[in-house]
Amino acid sequence: MPTKKHAPWGNLAERFENSGPRKILSLDGGGIRGIITLEILIDLEKKLRKQLRKNEEFCLCDYFDYFGGTSTGAIIAAGLSIGMSANELMEFYVKKGKDMFDKSFLLKKWKSLYESGPLLKMLQDTFGKDTDMDIANGKFKSLLTVVTMNRTTDSPWPISNNPFARYNDKKRPDNNQNIKLFQLIRASTAAPAYFPPETLQWDAKDPSKTFVFVDGGVTPYNNPAFLLYRMATQPAYRLNWERGEDRLLIVSVGTGSAPSEGEYRNLGNTLMQLPNHLMYAMQIDQDINCRTLGRCTFGHTIDRELGDMVPTEKDTQKDFLYVRYNADLSENGLKSLGLGKLDPEKVRKMDSVKHIEDLRLVGKQAAKAQVKLSHFEHFV
Repeated sequence: MPTKKHAPWGNLAERFENSGPRKILSLDGGGIRGIITLEILIDLEKKLRKQLRKNEEFCLCDYFDYFGGTSTGAIIAAGLSIGMSANELMEFYVKKGKDMFDKSFLLKKWKSLYESGPLLKMLQDTFGKDTDMDIANGKFKSLLTVVTMNRTTDSPWPISNNPFARYNDKKRPDNNQNIKLFQLIRASTAAPAYFPPETLQWDAKDPSKTFVFVDGGVTPYNNPAFLLYRMATQPAYRLNWERGEDRLLIVSVGTGSAPSEGEYRNLGNTLMQLPNHLMYAMQIDQDINCRTLGRCTFGHTIDRELGDMVPTEKDTQKDFLYVRYNADLSENGLKSLGLGKLDPEKVRKMDSVKHIEDLRLVGKQAAKAQVKLSHFEHFV
């Protein structure tokens, strides 16, 4: 990595050109259940602020070097990367949740909301109408990856603001850094049946560089933690962060584990349940990958065969330290949080905007039961 300060990092040169331990925060997709994620992050932000003896201006961007997210996780990750606090993002979700995630509301209003109405303006106002993905633009406080799905090429497109990435070369006419942040967020959250696809033009002079995007949650990276590990350490991505339990921390936060109950009864029922089943399976698979290459200090039980994959010994010579926070949204899971009166079916839905307060309760109780800075060991 370059040692001399130069343009690619802008005002973040001192932070990113110096070697040292790095910290990544990964955020799952899950619609309005991002409320659960935010309650966990609010608790984490408070505890870090107190432990590090920081004032009220301290935000997670002051601690984590790299944020990444998919769908609703992309909204949160982007907000954190430009210096918003977890509380500010919670206010945003509470006020605008219906505009973003209420399916019945969107199906009636999508044209005005999505194309030229208040939803578009909301994203522009929050993330900046002119803010592009150039990390040197003065807007970013950290690295960011937004996971999208390119329907034109039928491939996942994780797009970062890493200035050394191959497709962030400013000599390229199709430079990723030219894309507006709010457009990428909209692309990552363009859930089928909720929003029409998002079309983005990389090179105005080359029609072949115009692509159609849908929700990043339909990629294998609805939980992007293992993807972020690769993007931070694999030479092909040119960031080249060091591996090791003392060099790299990855904290992964979910939107609630929500395996659907029951069986496939007919074609309509199958089509309704299949996306959630696939997202759940992919979330677990990425989690297992992280617990295999990283040393997990906290995480729920995977299954009866694997257990929680938390080793009893500390020095396991793994590639990174790993923490996984999430909430079990099953009936038994809610009971274990002292929330047995909540209806699991209602809090499992990704468009359950009528139950935001219930989701907040789940997030608060999950944070209370799980979040401990001792899981971060020497990184605090």
